[in-house]
Amino acid sequence: MINQKLPNNWQEREKLRDKGQFWTPEWVTKAMVAYIAQDTNLIFDPAAGKGAFLNALLQINPSINYYGIDIDEDILKDEIYQKNSCFVELRDFIKNPPQKKFNAIIANPPYIRHHRIDEKMKQFLKELFISITDFTIDGRAGYHIYFFVQALNLLNKNGKLAFIMPADTCEGIFAQKLWQWITKNYCLECVVTFDQNATPFPKVDTNAIIFFIKKSEPVQTIKWIKTNEANEELFNFVKSDFQDTNYISLEINNRDLQEALATGLSRPEQNNCDVKYHLNDFAKVMRGIATGANDFFFLTRQQVKELAIPQEFLKLAIGRTKDVIGDKLTIEDIKKLQENNRPTILLSINSENNIPEPVANYLKKGEKLGLPNRPLLKQRKYWYRIEYREVPAILFAYLGRRNSRFIKNEAGVVPLTSFLCIYPIYSDELYITNLCQALNEPETIENLRLVGKSYGSGAIKVEPRNLDKVPIPEHIVDKYNLNRQKLESKSQQLELF
Repeated sequence: MINQKLPNNWQEREKLRDKGQFWTPEWVTKAMVAYIAQDTNLIFDPAAGKGAFLNALLQINPSINYYGIDIDEDILKDEIYQKNSCFVELRDFIKNPPQKKFNAIIANPPYIRHHRIDEKMKQFLKELFISITDFTIDGRAGYHIYFFVQALNLLNKNGKLAFIMPADTCEGIFAQKLWQWITKNYCLECVVTFDQNATPFPKVDTNAIIFFIKKSEPVQTIKWIKTNEANEELFNFVKSDFQDTNYISLEINNRDLQEALATGLSRPEQNNCDVKYHLNDFAKVMRGIATGANDFFFLTRQQVKELAIPQEFLKLAIGRTKDVIGDKLTIEDIKKLQENNRPTILLSINSENNIPEPVANYLKKGEKLGLPNRPLLKQRKYWYRIEYREVPAILFAYLGRRNSRFIKNEAGVVPLTSFLCIYPIYSDELYITNLCQALNEPETIENLRLVGKSYGSGAIKVEPRNLDKVPIPEHIVDKYNLNRQKLESKSQQLELF
């Protein structure tokens, strides 16, 4: 949803996240309007916001009528909506969509992640999705996905849709099934991606993609664009009906649809069918420990001292990626964190019996705080018994905001969910060092983009099962001798799992 400017303070930013409101720049809105403004006398915008698409329409073709809806009554009173060719109304597009179809639909839908959607609304969205597609979607899909599908359902035959969406639209766990349905029932004409230097949302933690879709027979070749600069060339390219390709700031490619779907629509074409090695050839990957209440289970040294918790109920742990500076974590690093009163100790109770009084008293405090009723904790037989992890030899930052890296765990900590655990197939020091160096080679790091989710400012988020699949170039495998005695003892090394 459109917003005029981004706030600086945390409270206002959180309000925008709850509403899913993010501002769309003019050079983007004009390109999107140029696609749908052909052969129509009415444009429908189901997330009208401050009127960015209407403003673009008035510049391109003010004779076309505009119909916009929004759930925010105040913004619909803005001056821009007082035009004769404009009609806006207060309406919830998900719960109460217009009872008609359209030839032209455009939107920057509300970007609300799944954990901000309450259970009642999630059930409504699930039923809505099934009613349109005849199949279910993973519950981790954000609100924008349902907005997208609802809009597609309102397209007339040969109607056009232009949506700007976060990259998780084609990178999430639900993406393959969703896009197989879309490309079977609609014509995906063009996908526009953005270099991080040309991102439409420079202060927002998301990587944007534009989808240009027509309700007509599907095609097997699509236009795939990477925009390297924020300028009018994107508008001119779209206005030419994707025919003019002589642009300096645009990388324009024709891609096979099935290849693009398999690789991921947010990613450039890859020729990795002959990749020989992946991380799961040399290590097992697991996510870090989900405590369900870090503020209770993850303690500082001072808290442990005051609570008098015995050593056998404690483990050294690491919780934040920014608490690890380089590609190695040592005991000295942990000591420095403790000197700064950072939490580094995890309360780990493996039995419901023989709990000493100091621990029992602390658990009673947790019960008074209502912790047993928290979503994750109430699923456990004993709410205070958190997950178990062997100490991993290597850590990986779950979301690399600045530089993704693999971290040699010399401190012997267990990680929380900001990290992934990597357990090499061999446990000797030389192999661990070699694997860590191989993973930190620039070519391997670059391959993370082939398996991860992309966010704003070049950030990459890699799930455990996707990190398994990151390609490791063959010459790097050879350089660090990662294959030594692999075939004869890999299964033995993994027996502990």
